Amino acid sequence: RTMGNVALMAVVTAEEALKDAGLLGDEIITNGRTGVSYGSSTGSLDAILDFYSMCIDKEVKLLNSGSYIKMMPQTTAVNISLYFQTHGRLIPTSTACTSGSMGIGYAYEAIKDGYQDVMIAGGAEEIHPTQVGVFDTLYATSSKNNTPELTPSPFDKNRDGLVIGEGAGTLILEEYEHAKARGAEIYAEIAGFATNTDGTHITNPNKDMMAEVMKQALQSAGVSADEIGYVNAHGTGTINGDIAESLATENVFKREVPISSIKSYTGHTLGACGAIETILAVEMMNKKWFNPTLNLKEIDENCGKLDYIQNEGRAIETEYVMTNNFAFGGINTSIILKKFSK
Repeated sequence: RTMGNVALMAVVTAEEALKDAGLLGDEIITNGRTGVSYGSSTGSLDAILDFYSMCIDKEVKLLNSGSYIKMMPQTTAVNISLYFQTHGRLIPTSTACTSGSMGIGYAYEAIKDGYQDVMIAGGAEEIHPTQVGVFDTLYATSSKNNTPELTPSPFDKNRDGLVIGEGAGTLILEEYEHAKARGAEIYAEIAGFATNTDGTHITNPNKDMMAEVMKQALQSAGVSADEIGYVNAHGTGTINGDIAESLATENVFKREVPISSIKSYTGHTLGACGAIETILAVEMMNKKWFNPTLNLKEIDENCGKLDYIQNEGRAIETEYVMTNNFAFGGINTSIILKKFSK
């Protein structure tokens, strides 16, 4: 009764993540040492429209006791906490396209600072006509409706915008000694995290602040740019966004660092993208194989000088990767992932 599609996806992936971590049903979930840091751009949009109908039709027949819980921006975090009966910190992250990465970053900080031993972290988003319409009004979406296999095409000269997707990604973050003591399978370490805001424009990205958040993440991790073997780009396929991000990345790395965009496969999953992309970045790092950007045929000469992985995957062995996300409102995040060594 309290879950719309966005919360359902969040809870389902959280359950799968807890199973994978060997923590489903463990007492640590309910003893106050486990928290939730999770977000989405909005609550369930069907529920929001039901509330609008009350104003238009002057009736409340579409509403019930769970309607508000479905629509509120913290619906994913709250429903995860209620479903698994956690009693630790609850950190809702409704920060548009950085909701998922912000959830991971704040979870990392909660464990790093000793407040929690385990955090359920990530992001989710449900697709809805209203969301597609919003991006259409901003002239941000691709118009290649008749050739969907050709779009999105991040960093390509002929790109024409993003494609909206949906989904959820959930990670279990755990304090190292606690995970080690119980013999948990560890996939990677979060070595650093940073977030900042542009403070300049609601939709136009600021490449200087994008660069700054990457530098802050490197400082947080205590590593140099030369130690990063791959960058997962936010890479939405928008004209201004791809240019600003790539120029910022070039500014930080001062070399042609390997880079690609997962959104060329998934579309832009908004509040979920940071979590989904972090999971896939870990998988690629561990498998020493990094995906190319789909539909990248001719690199836009206005983009930064980087090593764009295109056409086929790339074998790269690296100890560190960076994954970046940027959101409307000038909200920037950068996460440094480290390969786990026993």
